[in-house]
Amino acid sequence: MTGRNGRTVRDLRRANRTAVLQRLYFDGPLSRFELGPATGLSSGSVSNVVADLLADGLVEEAGSVDSDGGRPRTLLRVAPGSGHMIGVDVGETRVRVELFDLTLTELARAERPLTQQRYDVEVIVGHIRDGIAEVLDAAGLAPERLLGAGIGVPGIVEQTPDRGAVVHGQTIGWDAVPLEALLRAGSPLPDTVPYLIDNGARTLGQAEMWFGAGRGARNAVVVLFGSGVGASLVTPEAEHGRAVEWGHLTVRVRGRRCRCGALGCLEAYAGAESLLARWREEGGRVPEGTDEESALTTMLAAAYPADDQAADPVALAVLEETAEYLGAGLSDLINLFQPERILIGGWAGLQLGTRFLPAVRRHAVSYALRHPAEKVTVDLGRLGPDAVTVGAAILPLADFFSRGGRRPEPAPEYPEPAWRTALEERAH
Repeated sequence: MTGRNGRTVRDLRRANRTAVLQRLYFDGPLSRFELGPATGLSSGSVSNVVADLLADGLVEEAGSVDSDGGRPRTLLRVAPGSGHMIGVDVGETRVRVELFDLTLTELARAERPLTQQRYDVEVIVGHIRDGIAEVLDAAGLAPERLLGAGIGVPGIVEQTPDRGAVVHGQTIGWDAVPLEALLRAGSPLPDTVPYLIDNGARTLGQAEMWFGAGRGARNAVVVLFGSGVGASLVTPEAEHGRAVEWGHLTVRVRGRRCRCGALGCLEAYAGAESLLARWREEGGRVPEGTDEESALTTMLAAAYPADDQAADPVALAVLEETAEYLGAGLSDLINLFQPERILIGGWAGLQLGTRFLPAVRRHAVSYALRHPAEKVTVDLGRLGPDAVTVGAAILPLADFFSRGGRRPEPAPEYPEPAWRTALEERAH
C-alpha cells in the first residue's frame, strides 16, 4: 500500500529498521525505552522493530540496567558477527585489504607492495582479488557472507549504467578504467556481493566523520596527504562527503609540472612525491632503492635530528616551503567552504604529524579571510594509516543500513506480477 507521500509500508518499515540499527550502532548499547526518543519512534514501533532485528540476528542483548522503580531494562546492541565487510585501499605504495565484522573490528588483513609499475591496472586488479581471497581464507569466512567489498582509489569515480564504477585517474595514467567490471570478471565473490568503489579521499573522510576527529561536525574538510593530495568535503547537503580534486588547484602560474600534466598544481608542491623530488633537486641525499614512505622518514630525520646534530638546511627549507603551500591550499578551502574543521590524514600527513602541523595551521590562517579563519580548527585525523581502508568498508555498511539491514536480493529476470509484490509488502 502506498501513502500520500509515495512511501509504501515496506519503505516505512525499512526506514524504522534503519533508524534503530544506526542508533544502536553509534550510541549503543541502549534499552528499548531509550530507543524511542533517540529515533523518534513510538514504543510500539520500537518493540516491533527490535523483535524483527533480534529474529534476524542483527541485534543481541547486552546485559541490563536498573530503571526507576521498575524492572531492569534490557540493553541491546548490534551483533558483531551478523555481517562482514571488506575494505580496500589502493594507495601509492601498497594495496591494503582488510576484513571487518559489523562493528568494524579487524579480523584479517593482506598487503601487496607496489613497485615501479605500481599503477598497472591488471596488477592492481590481481592484488585486490588475491587480497580478498587471502583475508577470507584467513578468517575462514565464506564469500557469500560478505555485505560487500568497498574500494578506495585515486582519481574521479564515475558510476555508469553499463560498466559500473569507472575510474578516471589522470595522475596515475588511468583513463576511464572499468574497475568494477574488471574485478567482477573472475571475482572470488559471488554476484550477490557488491563491489562499491569510490575516491580514496572520500573514504578517508567517511571514516573520520563516522569514528574519528570529524564526528559531530556538520561542515568539515578531510585532506588526504600522500604521494599526492586530495580532499573530501562534508556538508549537510553532502553528508557522506564529496571528493574534490583539491590537489589540482593552481597555486603558481607556469609553475612545476604536476603528475596530471598541468603546470603549477598544489600537488606539484605539497605531495610527498614532489616534496622528495624538490629535496633531490636542491642537493638533498634521497636514499636510492627505497619507497616513498622510507624516503620521507629519512628526510624528516635530516630536517629534525633527534640529537645535537645540525639540521639539514635543504631538507628543512623544502619542508617549510611545503608547509606554506599546503597552508595556502587550505586557505582556499576555508574561504570557499567555511568548514568547522579541517582534518589532515594520509600516510604522509601522519608522518609529518604534529611537528609539521603548527606551520601549516599558521599559513592557512594567514592566507584565509579573517572571519572563516577564526571559526575553523586544523588538526590531524585520529584513525591512523588504516583510515582509507576503514572508510572503504563503511561503503557496504552504509548501503546495508540504508536497506534496513537487509542484504540485496538478485534482480528477477522478469518483473514480478503486481499481486506478488502486494503480498510481499504485507509480509514485511
